[in-house]
Parts: sequence; structure tokens; C-alpha cells
Amino acid sequence: MGDTSSNQMWGGRFAAGPDAIMEAINASIGFDKRMAAQDIAGSRAHAAMLAATGILSDSDAAAIREGLLTVLSEIEAGEFTFSTALEDIHMNVEARLKTLIGDAAGRLHTARSRNDQVATDFRLWVRDQIDAAMDGLQALIRALLAQAEAGADWVMPGFTHLQTAQPVTWGHHMMAYVEMFARDLSRLRDARARMNECPLGAAALAGTSFPIDRDMTAQALGFDRPTANSLDAVSDRDFALEFLGAASICAMHLSRFAEELVIWSSAQFRFVTLSDRFSTGSSIMPQKKNPDAAELIRAKVGRIFGANVALMMVMKGLPLAYSKDMQEDKEQVFDAADNLMLALAAMEGMVKDMTANRANLAAAAGSGFSTATDLADWLVRVAGIPFRDAHHVTGTLVAMAEAQGCDLPDLTLAQMQSVHASITEDVFGVLGVENSVASRMSYGGTAPAQVRAQVARWKEVLG
Repeated sequence: MGDTSSNQMWGGRFAAGPDAIMEAINASIGFDKRMAAQDIAGSRAHAAMLAATGILSDSDAAAIREGLLTVLSEIEAGEFTFSTALEDIHMNVEARLKTLIGDAAGRLHTARSRNDQVATDFRLWVRDQIDAAMDGLQALIRALLAQAEAGADWVMPGFTHLQTAQPVTWGHHMMAYVEMFARDLSRLRDARARMNECPLGAAALAGTSFPIDRDMTAQALGFDRPTANSLDAVSDRDFALEFLGAASICAMHLSRFAEELVIWSSAQFRFVTLSDRFSTGSSIMPQKKNPDAAELIRAKVGRIFGANVALMMVMKGLPLAYSKDMQEDKEQVFDAADNLMLALAAMEGMVKDMTANRANLAAAAGSGFSTATDLADWLVRVAGIPFRDAHHVTGTLVAMAEAQGCDLPDLTLAQMQSVHASITEDVFGVLGVENSVASRMSYGGTAPAQVRAQVARWKEVLG
């Protein structure tokens, strides 16, 4: 077993030995080509600044500008040949630029490094994804607002522990998710504001001796300001981690809603009917209509949170400034962004298309002694009984109704008075589910008037 055949263990693509291994492990062009538009935007801003500060001649700057536009058009048209030997998107673009315009291309990299270049490109890319995610969240929130407005007074069970608790309205339940996704929107907005600083000009790690104008490049690329420390600028990936953190929480919210849709669309609940566009049939059971889109949304949080953990692990042991480990920052962020956008779009589509089954919701709202709390509250408010005693009286009445196979409103006044003499005919006014939800007029409560007020508030906020 000691002969040269053991070299075959390298196998396949690594058969050529260490050189091939080094090229494969070092290259990032297979994934960072997704940042081509951002890379070229950064280079155009850098070239314009070099010309404005006299570091680059106007003729070279013009050639670079036109050449970069040609490269971008080739990439967008799918006519660009990417080379693994050139490692990354930056070198691929520069090599093609040299073919197009000659030696002037070599002057583009004056006063910058791939370290500040990639930090800038990646920030621009993440910023674009944040903007897209915020648009997706606003579209989802609008779809939820439409559902809430349509069903502001439709009664349904409210749950704790997935057990019937108190009646709520369909609109109130939809508005709970509006609040959740609005927090996601807020987190993304905060992250965007914090990361909107430009690393370009930090160079490799220490800045540059060339008389560059970092404010000019920052402004050209839509940043609020240049980064204030060159060491931090090239080694910071907090902006990606914040995006992944916000994306993880958002994916968790999407997963919770997806879980409810899976439950609600089941034959046992029949609270909602999902459209055929976001459901599939069974390969063997012709009666089945599976909520596949909801189930896949529910699973996305694993990938997105996994990306968050992966990047945290990449960054946790890195001394300042740049290390090659940081090349491992992009693939998981790209994957998380793709899956977040897909989940947001799918959920928006499901919410817009789904139909709430009002009769089933109402029937379920009145089951499980859902107005027991209303009875206890009435005993306190009208009969003047201490809440703990009222709780006990109500529990006794629930047990009586359960033993007779009926609900609380079906008990007679005499039966109720046998438990507590102070109960009067007026109690039946609070035992209906419609009365129950209408009475919950505290701010943020489930009363239809409160739901409509919240819908109006959010419509005004979104504009």
C-alpha cells in the first residue's frame, strides 16, 4: 500500500496537488461575483475622486469610467468570463479593464487595497439587501393590514398554551403580526443607519499617504460619512452580523406565523383556506391540500440563524486588522438574504390570498368556556366580589357547565345563583363572544374599535 497510487486520495479537482488546492481554497469568485455592481460602483467613485484630487489624469479617469461601464454591461449581459485564477471579483474586473483600456487600468488601484475595496463592496451589497428586505416587510405589513381591516370585528379564539383562552378578533390577531414585523422593519432601519459609513480610503489597514478625499467617495456612494478608523474599517463585519441578527428575528416571526397557518388550515381547525398557488397536493392522497409554502417558510429560520452563528464564529477570534478568514463572510450572508427575501415574498402572497373562514372562527370562539374571564370580571365589577373569590365562583360554574355538556351562557340563572346568590340576569350580557370582544376597549385591546384605530395608525405611519 506504500506505492504512488496512494496519491489518488487527493482525488478529482485536487489531483494536480497543492497548487490546485491553493487556488480552490483561495478563490472567492464563485460567490463574490454577486457583488460586481457594487464593486464597479466603488471603483467608479474612487476613480472620480483620484481625478478630482489630481492623483489621476482626467484622460485616465475617463478611460477607466468608460471601461468600467463596459465591464458592467458585459457582466449584466452574461458575456463576462470569470476566472478562478484571478481569485475574486476585484481582480477579475481589473484584468478585464486592462484588456479594454490598457495601462490606465493599473492606476485605478492607487490609494486603495482589496481590503478596503471588499469592505466597501460588501457594505454596499448588504445595504441593498436591507433596502429590499424593508420593502418586502412593508408589503407584508400592508397585506396584514388589509386582512385586519376586513375582519376587525370577526370573533375567533385567542389562545395561550394553544388552549382556548379568551375571544379576540381576527383583526386583532393580524395586527399582532403587524407589530412584530414592524419591529423587524425598525431593526433593519437602525442597522442601515449604523452601517452607512464608507471604508474606502482605509487602504490595507493604515490609510494612505496620497491626498485622497474620503468625503467625496463616501458621498458618491450614498454613505453618510467615511469610517473614522482605518484598522476597524477593513476588519469590521458588524454590519453583516446586524443584518443577519435582524434577519434571524424576522425569520423567527415568519416561522411563528407559518406555524399558525399550518395549524389553521388543517381539517381539524379550518380557520383559513390557503390559495392553491401556495399549497400543493399529495402524491398519493387525493384529498390532501398541503400548506407547503408555510412549512418551507417555517424552515428558513434554520438557515438564516445558522448563517448568523457561522459568521459570528468566523469573526470571534480575529486579531486586527484583516485576515483571510473574512473571505468566509459572504456565502452565508448571500444565502440568508436570498432566503429571507423568498420567505417574505411567499408570506406576503399567502396573506393576500388566504381566506379567513368567519363562521368557523366564530364557532370556535365560543367554545372552551372562552368567556369565563368575562364572567369573573363581571362578578368583580358588578357584584363587588373580590377577584380571587370571583375566580373560584367562575371555576365552579365552568365545572357545572362541563358536567352538563354545555357552555356558560347555556346555564340557567337559577343554576348560577345556586353557586353565588348575587348573580343577576345582567350576567348574560357579558357571556356572548361578541360582547366579550367589544368590551376590551383598553388601548391595544381586541375591541373592533381599537383594532380599526390601530389599522388607521399604521396606514398613516406607512404613508
